[in-house]
Amino acid sequence: MNVVDGQWHRLDVRAIPASAAIVVAPMLPTLLVMALAGAGTTALLITVLVGLGAALLIVGGAIYERVFFRYRITEERFEQRQGGVFRNHRSIPRERIRTVDITAAPHERLFGIATVKVSTGAQADEATIKLQSISREDAESLRRGMTLGDGSTVDDAPDEGVLSRLEPRWLGYSALTTSLMLVVWGAIGSAVGSFDQLLRAWGVFEALGGVVVTLGIVAFVLVVAGIALVVGVVGAFLLSLEMWWGYQLTREPGTLRVKRGLLTTRSLSLEERRLRGVELGEPLPLRLAGGARLGAVATGLQVRSQDKKQPESKTLLPPAPRAEARRVAAAVLRDRPFDLALAPHPRAALRRRIGWALWSALGVAVVVAIPAVPGWIPTSFAVVLVVLALAVGLGFAVDAHRGLGHALGERYLVARNGSAARSTVALQRENIIGWRISRTVFQRRADLMTVGATTAAGSSLYRVYDVRTGDGLALADEAVPGLLTPFLEDAAAESVSISDGERPPN
Repeated sequence: MNVVDGQWHRLDVRAIPASAAIVVAPMLPTLLVMALAGAGTTALLITVLVGLGAALLIVGGAIYERVFFRYRITEERFEQRQGGVFRNHRSIPRERIRTVDITAAPHERLFGIATVKVSTGAQADEATIKLQSISREDAESLRRGMTLGDGSTVDDAPDEGVLSRLEPRWLGYSALTTSLMLVVWGAIGSAVGSFDQLLRAWGVFEALGGVVVTLGIVAFVLVVAGIALVVGVVGAFLLSLEMWWGYQLTREPGTLRVKRGLLTTRSLSLEERRLRGVELGEPLPLRLAGGARLGAVATGLQVRSQDKKQPESKTLLPPAPRAEARRVAAAVLRDRPFDLALAPHPRAALRRRIGWALWSALGVAVVVAIPAVPGWIPTSFAVVLVVLALAVGLGFAVDAHRGLGHALGERYLVARNGSAARSTVALQRENIIGWRISRTVFQRRADLMTVGATTAAGSSLYRVYDVRTGDGLALADEAVPGLLTPFLEDAAAESVSISDGERPPN
């Protein structure tokens, strides 16, 4: 069925039973947990009645949405009407549409429907139209009909088609992603709180207390940390399996399309002419394993994902070998900015980072002294923590300085920084719209500055940290000729006035 026909369409009728499944599906495991915890018949019956009531309310809402929701796509606009008592009519010009996002959760896949979100990239709610839910066939027809861009730059490109697809061994890199580990640990903490009564009934907390007495607090903390690390890695692997299974990056006329997902499938189409560069992310565990991930710097994409369990919309490549990330970056950009040799930053930048490490170690010393002085923890253990904090801080300081670098190519500005979360961005020079130059008191004493390139894409500001003052100004002036010229002339005139003994204006 072609939905790009100018006719008004309804949501799919299968959205009604699919919405009921959201409530009914978790009811059985909930009842099972309650039965294991010793809940009475009355409590179980009340839970069933509450679940059925919630299901009826959701089904009623789905029926209301089915009756009073309409959408249509004309040659010029994408329109939506909804509401019975309070009506709302939303319209988006088709030439302003930047992304088409198709998502199918497990309950939607079961009924053959999907949710489509069309966005112009602006932050306002009026800039997005969400169709929840339409048939998978209509969703694909809509995506094909909403071709982004004119495709004139890619129709005959030799790299059109599949740019990258998942290799199962890449999932091992995803298991080293710290953000996924945090999600796993957060879920475990939430589960412990939710099943507190069940765990008490089974005597889990009493058993843990006995283990603490047997091992001692230090050994217990080390054991728990080791178990948490193993659980975090395994959980991160399972999450990455669900998120990235079936991943494929393709170039279609005018668009880049990312498909992925095992249980919940997702397809994101990005207008290629809105691409302003790419960003290579290398968190420390991933970098030590030789991996990296790749994200787009583009207008019309959310910087942060609303769902913490899902990767950001800008992600073009999941954690993969660094060589693959660089290859995909070259294929996406049709250029190789990451092959440029990066200029190192001065030793004064290293001294600044060593200073931060020393202050951090001092903070750790103050914190561990509080329980060590009364004898709550062994003094030797406290000393080891402080020495370890100092060693780790100095290691990060040296690594962060080695990671600093920048380069200027024919089309791209490349900047790298960070240690625990190293990032290398390649930003199109022609899309730099301004500069933000900052100098702290300590930077001025060391003759350093931070130069930030502003652009209407991605995180909006990409910095070159702790570069020599003269080198930073020269870099900005060469990257976008003429943009800084008036300021440089004013600075030169002020320098001459000071040298002549004149007092600079306030």
